[in-house]
Amino acid sequence: MAGHSKWKNIQHRKERQDAKRAKIFTKISKEIYAAVKNGGSDPDQNPRLRMALHKAKQANMPNDNIQRTIKKATGDVEGLTYEEIVYEGYGPHGVAIMVDVLTDNRNRSAAEVRHLFNKHGGNLGESGCVAYLFERKGLIVVDKEAAPLGEDDLMLMAIEAGAEDLRVEDDAYEVVTAPGDYETVKQALETKQIPLAETQITMLPTTTVQLNDEQKEQVMKLIDALEDSDDVQNVYTNVDW
Repeated sequence: MAGHSKWKNIQHRKERQDAKRAKIFTKISKEIYAAVKNGGSDPDQNPRLRMALHKAKQANMPNDNIQRTIKKATGDVEGLTYEEIVYEGYGPHGVAIMVDVLTDNRNRSAAEVRHLFNKHGGNLGESGCVAYLFERKGLIVVDKEAAPLGEDDLMLMAIEAGAEDLRVEDDAYEVVTAPGDYETVKQALETKQIPLAETQITMLPTTTVQLNDEQKEQVMKLIDALEDSDDVQNVYTNVDW
């Protein structure tokens, strides 16, 4: 079943994100810290930590950085606490945007996110203004060229493991799961030695907006500016890239 391609979005932005490797390490460290604080340091018992460690591995984050962050989180570091906030708003051309923030200063983050929306032709909205346009899902991407199975066999395997859907794009298969089934489906595919190009819990749009190349670039400038903020962890949009 064809649909909005998160994989195309990932590819479209990968080069820009690679240029921000130092910031990516900082963001992942904050996610690891928050995961350990909320759920403990054992990844077998802490799904959020497992995902954060997976992100660290994908980003080639040095193990010393990871262990240092875990030790900080399990120790008593007075005054260092992070608050999770989701901001919602509209970007250029009315596209819906959601922003995950992990911050030690709510006022600073709110002011910066609002400023970036305004600067790049958008506006920050009230809580709930665009959330209804997204669903929290597990997303597992299989590169078509690397896939040892065809579409039908892969779909059967994924559905039997608990997946909700298999979306077929030009260069990838996208396995979509409920958040609670994500780990089970991912492990099932790995057990069958299916090479996974990307795996994550994300927000997928239920409907998408079509833009021309110039309009997409305007939206991307806002996304880039948001992602460049130290407090911003994830940015989601309903643009069909």
